[in-house]
This record gives sequence, C-alpha cells and structure tokens, in this order.
Amino acid sequence: MGPVSSSTEQFLSTLTIDGKKFKFIDITKVTTPDQFEQLPFSIRVLLESVVRNCDGFQINAVDIENVAQWKKTSQEGVEIRFKPARVVLQDFTGVPAVVDFAAMRDAVKSLGGDPEKINPVCPVDLVIDHSVQVDFNRSEDAVKKNLEKEFERNNERFLFLKWGARAFRNMLIVPPGSGIVHQVNLEYLSRVVFDENDWLFPDSLVGTDSHTTMINGLGVLGWGVGGIEAEAVMLGQAISMVLPKVVGYKLTGVINPLATSTDVVLTITKNLRQMGVVGKFVEFFGPGVASLSIADRATISNMCPEYGATVGFFPVDSQSLDYLTQTARDKQKIERVETYLKAVGLFRDYSNENQDPHFSEVAELDLGSIVPSLSGPKRPHDRVAVVDMKNDFTQCLTSKVGFKGFGIPEEKLSSSVNFSYEGKEYNLQHGSVVIAAITSCTNTSNPTVMLGAGMLARNAVQAGLSVPSYIKTSLSPGSGVVTYYLKDSGVLSFLEKLGFDIVGYGCMTCIGNSGPLPEPVDKAIADGDLVACGVLSGNRNFEGRIHSSTRANYLASPMLVVAYALAGTVLIDFEKDPIGTGTDGKSVYLRDIWPSRTDIQETEKKSVLPNMFKEVYAKIQDGNEQWRSLEAPSSTLYPWNPDSTYVQSPPFFKGMAKELQSFQKIEDAHALLFLGDSVTTDHISPAGSISRSCPAARYLVGRGLKPRNFNSYGSRRGNDAVMARGTFANIRLKNKLVGHEAPKTIHIPTGEEMDVFDVAMKYKDDGTQLIIVAGKDYGSGSSRDWAAKGPWMLGVRAVLAESYERIHRSNLIGMGIVPLQFQQGENADSYKLTGKEKFTVNLPDDIEPGMDIDVVTNCGKKINCKVRFDTDVELSYFKHGGILNYMIRTMI
Repeated sequence: MGPVSSSTEQFLSTLTIDGKKFKFIDITKVTTPDQFEQLPFSIRVLLESVVRNCDGFQINAVDIENVAQWKKTSQEGVEIRFKPARVVLQDFTGVPAVVDFAAMRDAVKSLGGDPEKINPVCPVDLVIDHSVQVDFNRSEDAVKKNLEKEFERNNERFLFLKWGARAFRNMLIVPPGSGIVHQVNLEYLSRVVFDENDWLFPDSLVGTDSHTTMINGLGVLGWGVGGIEAEAVMLGQAISMVLPKVVGYKLTGVINPLATSTDVVLTITKNLRQMGVVGKFVEFFGPGVASLSIADRATISNMCPEYGATVGFFPVDSQSLDYLTQTARDKQKIERVETYLKAVGLFRDYSNENQDPHFSEVAELDLGSIVPSLSGPKRPHDRVAVVDMKNDFTQCLTSKVGFKGFGIPEEKLSSSVNFSYEGKEYNLQHGSVVIAAITSCTNTSNPTVMLGAGMLARNAVQAGLSVPSYIKTSLSPGSGVVTYYLKDSGVLSFLEKLGFDIVGYGCMTCIGNSGPLPEPVDKAIADGDLVACGVLSGNRNFEGRIHSSTRANYLASPMLVVAYALAGTVLIDFEKDPIGTGTDGKSVYLRDIWPSRTDIQETEKKSVLPNMFKEVYAKIQDGNEQWRSLEAPSSTLYPWNPDSTYVQSPPFFKGMAKELQSFQKIEDAHALLFLGDSVTTDHISPAGSISRSCPAARYLVGRGLKPRNFNSYGSRRGNDAVMARGTFANIRLKNKLVGHEAPKTIHIPTGEEMDVFDVAMKYKDDGTQLIIVAGKDYGSGSSRDWAAKGPWMLGVRAVLAESYERIHRSNLIGMGIVPLQFQQGENADSYKLTGKEKFTVNLPDDIEPGMDIDVVTNCGKKINCKVRFDTDVELSYFKHGGILNYMIRTMI
C-alpha cells in the first residue's frame, strides 16, 4: 500500500484480530447507511478499491463519488478507474505477456530508459495448464506419457517462463502438470481478503482467460481481460471501465435430484443470453443460493462469458468460510476474512431478505425446475433438454447450415460406414460419439459431479456395460485433489475400466488439445461425410475448436459424458431406449445406473477432506524433476535466440519514437474479410493444432520442423511469425468474399483466392490499408490477445461490426485498431455492401469517446457509425498506437 490520500484518510479505520492491528477502508462510511445498503455487494468491492487507490492522478475523488452513487450513475454510462489486487495468467497467454515484458525492457533501454522499471507492481499468478494434449489415453500411465510429451514439445517455452519468474518481481509460477488455472485459483491462490503490510482489503483480480470469472463463486470479484490490458494492470495502470449495471439473479428452491450444477448453469446461460447482459455484472441472491456449494457456485460463475456478463458474483457467506476450511486454508486467515468482511458490509446471509440490495433489473429461477441438459451443437448457450436431444439432433442434421444446422441432404441421412479397430468391427453414423471427455475448469473443480460420474461408471461396470474402444475417452482433473478423492471413494478404477483414465492435469479437450482420433475413425468420418459428435464437460464448443472431425460438440455434466460414451451416440432417448445390454442379457436403462444425489453427497462428505488439499498444494510450486532441471538464464534482458520457433521478440515496438506521433489516416482501405455474426476469437486466432497445408505449417517446415513437431497455435503464441500466419486460419471460417467455409479470402484487385495471410502480405506489398467488416458479437469467446495482435500484424487498421464482445473490443484498442460499430438496426446488408468496396474512415483529429463518424466507400456510400472508444483512456491508448506503447512512453 502507498501513502493514504486526503480523499481516503477520512474513511481509514482499524481492526484488531487475534491481537494484531490492521488498517482498512471502512466503506460503510463513504455514503449514508441507506445508500450503502442499496449497493450490490459487487459494487461495494469496486467502491473499496477506488477509495483505497485514490491518488488524485489515476483515480480521483470523482471516481469515489460515482461508485458511491451507483444507483444513479450506472444509468448514465459513467466511467470509473479500477485497480484489481492481482493478475492471473495461464501459459498460452502468459508466454505472450512475458514476451511483451521482455520486449518492453529492450524498447525502454533503446530509448534511453532503465529496463528494470519494467516489472509487475502487483502479484501475478501464472499457472502453466494449457500445453498438455491428449496424445495418450486408455492406459494407467497416460498421464505420465502426456506430461513427458508436453515437456518434449514445450521445453523452450517453459525455460522462458522460468526466466520470467526470476527476472520479474511479484511473479509466482505454478509448473506444468499441477492443474487448471481456475481450479488452482479457487483451491489455492485465492486470498478472499488480502492482509498485506498490515492492511486488509478484498481480493480482486483480472485474468487473461475469459473463465477467470470462476473465482466469483468464492466471492472474489474477477473477470477476464485481454492479455494486453492485463499487462498494463501488471505495470500499475488502473482499468478504465464503464460503471456497470447489476442484474440481480434470484435463486429459489433446491436442485432437482436428477439434475446437476452443470444443468443449472446451462439453463442460466440460455436465460441470460436471451435477456442480454453483455457489459453488466450479474449478482446472485435469494434463499436458493444457500443450498449451493461453493463448487456449484463456481460452476455457474465459470460460464459467465457464455452468458455474456462481465461477472457472475456470489458474495461471501458462511459456505465460503466452510470451503476455505475444507481446502486447508489457515485458521487464523479464515478468522481475518470473516471479521473484516463483516466489518465492511461484504458478508452475506442469503436467507435474510433485508440484506438484498437494489439491482438494475431482476431475473428469477426456481432450481427445482432444472432438468438434465446439454448445450450444442455449436454454441454454449443453445441448451437442449436430454429428453429432447434425439429429436433436436435429428432436426439439426437437415436444417440449413448454421448454429443449429448441418444441411445434410435427405438421401444422406442414413449414411453409415463400417471400419475395423483393434481387431473388432464397428459402424459409424451421423450422431456417433467419437470423443467423450471429462475435462475443463467448468466441472472438474466440483466434487459432486466428478464423484457422480465415478459412481455412474461403477454402476455401469457392475451391470456389465462398456464403452467402445474407438471412442476417445479421457479424464483431465483440474487439480491433484480430484485424483485423491476419486481414489479414496473407490470409483477411479471403474472410470478407468470404461476408458476414462487420467490423461493429465490441465486445460485439454475443451481448449482443443484433444489429440488425434484413431486413424480408422477419422477416415470413416471423412468417407461418410458424417456429423460425428464430441461430448465434453467443458464450456466451449465453437466450430473447429474441439476437433476438426467432430462437427457437433455438446457440453454436458461429467455424468452425461459417461452416459453418452456408454450409448455411443447422441441419437438416443434415455427414457425409452436402453443404454446397453447387461451381463444377464437384459436391457439396461440409464435410470437403472444413475446414482442418487443423496448418495453422491454422502460419498462427498466422506471422501473430500482438508488433508488432501494440504498435501497437494504444499508442493505445487516445486514441479516435477523435469521442471526442476530446467536451467533458465539469470539476465535482466532476455537473450533472444533467432533460431527459436517458440519465442521471438515481437515487432510491436520496433521503430517506436519517444514522442507521441499523429495517427495515420485510413484511406481507400480494402476489406481483408467480409464476415457474418458470431465470429469468435477461435475463428480469428485458433488455439488448436496446426494443419499441414496452412501458412504457419509452411513457415515451420521452412525452419526444419516435421509436422509431428508443429504443436499447437496456443503453444506458439510467443512467436509472432507463426501467429500472424495463423490469424484467420480456422477451417470453419465463413468469409462472404469466398462464399464457402475455408481459411481463405480474395485479393480484390486480382480476384485471386488465397490463404488470408498471403493476401494480407500482397496488400502490404502494394501499400494498401485493410479493414474487416463483420456482423454481431465480433470477437466472442476466449479472451485471446492474439485475436487483436494477429490482425494488427496483417495490416488491419479498423473493424466495422454490428457489435463486439467486451474483451475483444478492448484488445483491438490495445493494439491501436479502431473498433467501429454500425448504428442500431443497421448493418452491412442494410447498406448493400459487397465487401469489395474501398473504405475511407473519417477520423477527426479532435475525436472523442463514442463519437459518430462517417465511413465513405469509393461507390459513394456514406456509412454513419459509432467509434467504440468508450472512455478517454481508451482513446489515449489508441493515439499512442496501443496500450503498451503508452506505458513505455509513460515510463521514460
């Protein structure tokens, strides 16, 4: 904590806990008691931060006033500045962040500054969890083999990150093989309340993964930001944000005995998507919350990006304290958490209606109405009740190509392909399940659904059921604790008998690290042009993300993942159709083997114990022998290796001047791409495998690599040459200039169809500026900084879209790309654009946030649109050419 400002001093107070005196900001004194009690709990956390960090420079007294008057100011689009307490990174975003920091040190030195000034000023927690792929499964040593393969592929990246942990202050690294970032954050890294230098204040954070929101289930305010914005926070910058409206989501009743927290969140996701909560906070309240465990709440908070809100917040209550005890947190620490939060009005009793604050609007859900569900086949918010699944998928097959359609002709509906695998004959049809993965941060932190899957597996094995060996089954727990309680409860061996062996601890199938399918399976799918299915307990199922051979992917609870693996198809009505045949020759139905919620909870009480958490996390920072043996450099500046294909100094600061330059006009720009709705960051910058025929593959082959060593795009985010070539390389990209699904575009002057990168380079050689034209929700999905960095490297200067995903819009600005938005009710179709026009963007020198400007085409069309610089700070970042350029100039 720095010196207390005059604006802060009047609210300073002290607490003595267990004989020790602490300072804190008493936010109950900032406004009148009535006004304070009306503030949502999430806004109270913002209020504490702006008061404590008020320095008269980045954060001013007006910020305090604006947050304190939230009920009024949230309706006015008021901007505030917020400093989170810490930053969380995972390795796919952590490597680019450390690369940028290393490059910034080089830039500061070249401009005559002190490179040692480039250091994180707040705690940074980096968990290496995104690198491991499911290369090996269905064997007891699969986890060991996959981890060895992970080190073989990523040794150079890991060495670089280990250098970063030494070179930069305040950086903690959790080594590979330890768990998924969000589960490790929940079980270990989260402070709930910081006690630092005799100060007490709420834990809060931003993270470079959109599912950072999972931590809100524990009452810690946090959300995903772009890697670029996170780097600015690491350098001491406050986040500029519009003070959000807060949707109160009231929960009543208790969960149906046949349903799970996964079913709850899939229902909430669909409801809130329809309601429209983008840019808003969602805060849960009502008596139903008290019946949800912290793991249940975390599951709901995890999928916040899928329902579109900034956070899905559950204030701290007695359940939160019980969870801290269960996860072996220090007793003295827990006492401080409780005492402090009660003193400042941040401790919640969900059964007490008198504590309910004022909300901008309210929605309500009876937990008893929840039914078992999946979501898919292409979007997380397209929920389907299990009872409707068979009919829904049948309709999807023949519906026109879209989010709920595959356009299969009637004559090909019965397509069927026979194939041999491991000495047995099998048959694949539309709807056949070929991937079944218990994976992802969404569910693997939840003992109820994980033990439920194990108990279902036990009952299935005992009934004589099995899973066909060609289905790629896998179990990737979010932390080592999961393995402990699955073993302790005796269900792990039954999961293994069904093929769900532990394959690793990290973000695997859900991020696209599903590894290869058996070759005969791939061939059968291709030969029959089949719509094969993946079923996973994840949070993302966008096209091309899970596996190139699974055109349909459904999100489901771990229990339903096991169920559909047993069935082998999604074309089953579990109410009427048997799931298999038992050892006695009789039909077995899902209801015969489904464990009761009561039995699951009893097992959980016996098997999930504090000593498990204590033992796992006592050694989590040590890593394995391979990690410990890595010898990282100890220099202040990183010794870049020009031959590296993983880590290179990026070009973002090359030629940068010390003084601010005027921004270049955008004139006669061509559209690099002409896109529709819901273009995700997976479309823009894929994280999965690198195909053999793409520009990135050609680059890697040119550097002497064989295809087996390509690794994934996500693992190569430290190399700008690979990532530029991987921009818009998703095989499911739908570019209207091309007219078919492919990672291609048209060089408009010549009419040539080529890879997007090749066309961009051709325009660059011609000196032609570029823009992108898109529809609604441009940049939805993961908070992927390369989805902004990549277009910048291709020469894209502006994007003209109907609407943006929050994080991606921020990332574009962070790279100096102009986000333009059609006026309400207008789009490319209403202007009859073809995408082949030339565009001139009339940005005035005195541009202001939210200003309306004209984009003029060479055909004489004038498109009135809004410039989506929402705050003065965002505008400053743009004028400097990006947020990091701004930071460098500030420091020198």
